[in-house]
Amino acid sequence: MKTNLDSKKAIALRYQADKDESPKVIGKGQGIMADEIISLAKEHHIPIQEDPSLIQMLSQLEVNQSIPPELYEVVAEVFAFIYRIDQKAK
Repeated sequence: MKTNLDSKKAIALRYQADKDESPKVIGKGQGIMADEIISLAKEHHIPIQEDPSLIQMLSQLEVNQSIPPELYEVVAEVFAFIYRIDQKAK
């Protein structure tokens, strides 16, 4: 049996330098909603990084909320990971 504590979680982030001061949470979900977020990311070839501790921190934020300064460094690592994947794909 799977409990809510075991439920999969997903957070979608966006950063557009010309529009955003800092990265924003643009989607979040648990269970079926998390599966849908992950499915959409795969469908649109958006890289996925699994980091349970980061998910825990980001899940405290609301959708459309900017990442607080204390999370900049760890979120920058996620974007660096995505950048490296994009460069390898090219």
